[in-house]
Amino acid sequence: MQPEPTTHAIQREGLASSGKWFDYPVRAHPHHTDYAGVVWHGSYIAWMEAARVECLRSLGVNFEDLVALGCDLPVVDLSIRYHRAMLMGAPAIVRTRILKMRGVRLNWDYRIESADGSVLYITALVSLVAIDRAKGKIMRQLPPAVREALMRIAQNP
Repeated sequence: MQPEPTTHAIQREGLASSGKWFDYPVRAHPHHTDYAGVVWHGSYIAWMEAARVECLRSLGVNFEDLVALGCDLPVVDLSIRYHRAMLMGAPAIVRTRILKMRGVRLNWDYRIESADGSVLYITALVSLVAIDRAKGKIMRQLPPAVREALMRIAQNP
């Protein structure tokens, strides 16, 4: 199976078309692993969040600005499949993209693979929901600037 096309940094001007991946490089440092030198399962989740935040930043949506607007995007669903153990010192690429947007629900797709793409470590799906921080309730709609930026890369605009 051929790997899907990738973008190494989605830019505000000339955004990649739907289905393109945002790539975020990582390396398994000692604090990411257990005593056997195998990456701890929670490290993958932290890397996925970092990739998602940087993907949003590349679109001009800074997470700190979202919070200042009174919006938060907590994870409400997480499904992860561990395909192969990643070892200390290994470089990898966390690939992410928005699969679907349904109202204020954002569904993100992930792959963590070796830097050369030959080994697949993780596949995952993560759902986020926009929350009004002051009210502690689900928002009726995303802030307009956020929605516009995300619609440019969502699989189902």
